[in-house]
Amino acid sequence: MKQRWLGSDVVIPDALIQSQYKFFGAAGKHFIAQLPVLIESYLHRWQLTITGACMHGMAALVLPVNTADGSAAVIKFQVLNDETAGEPIALTVWNGNGSACLLEYDPGTGTMLLQRLGDPMSAAIEQRRLSAREGVVTVAELLARLTAFTAPAQIRRLQEIAEQMLDELPFALKQIRDPGHRRIVTACGRAVSEVVNDSKSQLLHWDLHFDNVLAGQYEPWLAIDPKPLAGDPGFDLLPAIDNLFDPAEVLWRFDAMTQIIGLDRPRAKAWTLGRVMQNALWNIQGGEPPADDHLDIARQLLAHR
Repeated sequence: MKQRWLGSDVVIPDALIQSQYKFFGAAGKHFIAQLPVLIESYLHRWQLTITGACMHGMAALVLPVNTADGSAAVIKFQVLNDETAGEPIALTVWNGNGSACLLEYDPGTGTMLLQRLGDPMSAAIEQRRLSAREGVVTVAELLARLTAFTAPAQIRRLQEIAEQMLDELPFALKQIRDPGHRRIVTACGRAVSEVVNDSKSQLLHWDLHFDNVLAGQYEPWLAIDPKPLAGDPGFDLLPAIDNLFDPAEVLWRFDAMTQIIGLDRPRAKAWTLGRVMQNALWNIQGGEPPADDHLDIARQLLAHR
């Protein structure tokens, strides 16, 4: 299923093809089909030279490149949708203050040229050059900087997403067979209903975990790959609480992050439970039960005063 073409000689990884087909359907198939043309087009348009193997996550293909003046960068190709459309907007607002710098952007395709950074924080933790607790503290410090900015008007609002989640919850609860799990997700819904009319409009990253924090040149660590929202920073905590999941560390991580970012603890708790509910809804839509680690996080937070 791998695809190769002459010119840039880039191979589209099987895993990216499969995830595009699974999660994006027709849009993903169109994206994969157009990738050869996109890559050749932007290498020429921005005068770039590929310098290494491609990288990818679930949604994007990233190529290390050099610019015409020899500067190191990466070019990122991804499906343009509600989530990805906000990424260049957020990166422009942050302008390298805690995040990678955006160098070029084409709003027609969502293609971005970005500052090239180093290895992910996850690698430093796995190699024991950094502890998981140090990683969580660094993520919180980055979030404190990123969420200090007000979100531009065109960024999606967390309130609207939360309202939609609450609308979907009654049907989703019927799909959860385990009564204990159903009670936890129900409690998450109650917590969200108490904060859903939140008027906060801070710029959220939405997906800051150890793989989305990379080593920088002028700063130790910088954030990449935002899926920005406008809302309460409490909604940004779960990825780092869940990353390299350790049930004994859940409350320490929550307390440390709320303190470093300067959050109202009850509201942060409610929005973290909201994030658990969001992930549960996604799992249920995919025909899977809520994740055990997320249920455990919610269980501990519900009992935490």
